[in-house]
Amino acid sequence: MRRAVFNQKGGVGKTTITCNLAAISAHNDKRTLVIDLDPQGNSTQYLLGSVEQVCETTLVDYFEEQLYRTLEPQGLKACIHETLFERLDLAPSHPDLEYLAEKLESRHKMYKLKEALDSFSDYDCIYMDTPPALNFYTRSALIAANACLIPFDCDYLSRRALYVLLDIVNEVRRDHNSGLELEGIIVNQFQLTANLPKKIVSELLGEGLPVLDTYLSSSIKIRESREKALPLVYLAPRHKLTRQFQALYQELKS
Repeated sequence: MRRAVFNQKGGVGKTTITCNLAAISAHNDKRTLVIDLDPQGNSTQYLLGSVEQVCETTLVDYFEEQLYRTLEPQGLKACIHETLFERLDLAPSHPDLEYLAEKLESRHKMYKLKEALDSFSDYDCIYMDTPPALNFYTRSALIAANACLIPFDCDYLSRRALYVLLDIVNEVRRDHNSGLELEGIIVNQFQLTANLPKKIVSELLGEGLPVLDTYLSSSIKIRESREKALPLVYLAPRHKLTRQFQALYQELKS
């Protein structure tokens, strides 16, 4: 299964959801890969921490190969690194991805990631963290994915933006990837005692949108998790939010 975690808005939990679902997948004996397509490199920092600096190859090297025909191309596998967590690997980001995007798009390289992943047999699950923008890397991830997850904050601005996201997924499915499934909308930072989030989620469900049953609550533990570069299943396996992520993983697995 190849999943793209997608939202054009920043701060909605793409990295948190990507890394914690991937960590739970690996913890459940699945060979798992995270591909960090965001030039900000948040998933890279989350999973590698201070080890990040030792990565000699990143996704920049792979995408540069697609632009400039090298004599000895290494391919995507050469950019993949082990993390400190068993069965969890990472294709790390790099800030220079941002400067390559326009060249890659102008030369119609959006199918290259899909072609590379189609040749992979090493992994049970692949999670792709996308940038907070509809750019070359986001489209490449949606084209390469079997499924798409949309993190959703419970406010009316996010709700209006959600319909744009759904249109984008439908467009990619229609024009580029007929096998792309909208696996679900993930309600994130949900406040059970507040009326507005419950009202908005109820309205989305009333419209028949694929809101997943598991809601992720807010917790300071996420900040601690990211600062220590330890996904929750390793940092605090009994924490409420960890249990929510595990329930979400099981819901997706089914």
